[in-house]
Amino acid sequence: MDAGRLDGIARHKVSRGPMETLDQALVTPDSGLEGDCRGPVPAGKKGNRQITVIEAESWTLAMTELGGPDGLAWSDRRVNLLVSGVRLPREAGKIIAIGKGLRIEVRCECDPCSRMDALRPGLRAALTPDWRGGICGRVISEGEIALGDEVRIES
Repeated sequence: MDAGRLDGIARHKVSRGPMETLDQALVTPDSGLEGDCRGPVPAGKKGNRQITVIEAESWTLAMTELGGPDGLAWSDRRVNLLVSGVRLPREAGKIIAIGKGLRIEVRCECDPCSRMDALRPGLRAALTPDWRGGICGRVISEGEIALGDEVRIES
């Protein structure tokens, strides 16, 4: 089975707040990406959007369609993890493994919102086909992750 690599980690401490990129982080079922406002799952919720992941290749393809990055970074997409060299599953229930311990269950597509067009006209449409906007997931096992960690699809 092919393996990819973790190329980016980002979080935002408050909703609509600035994104902060990290070299390493702790990710847990209780808190998601440590310090990220979307990580903790409120009582009675399923945690479908606890953590988000995008493929570097999908981001690059969207930027190419728009004529280049023009100053936008992958973290402007407001996802938590950037992976490369592996195709993320396009269906709920599949497991993404990162590093030695982290396991993320794919819950749904991470649909791009209207905020993407505020960053760059056409970005929402460029991220829409074939799950280019990434996946939303739920953390099922804890892990310390760092840039360069191996990324695998387990099921």
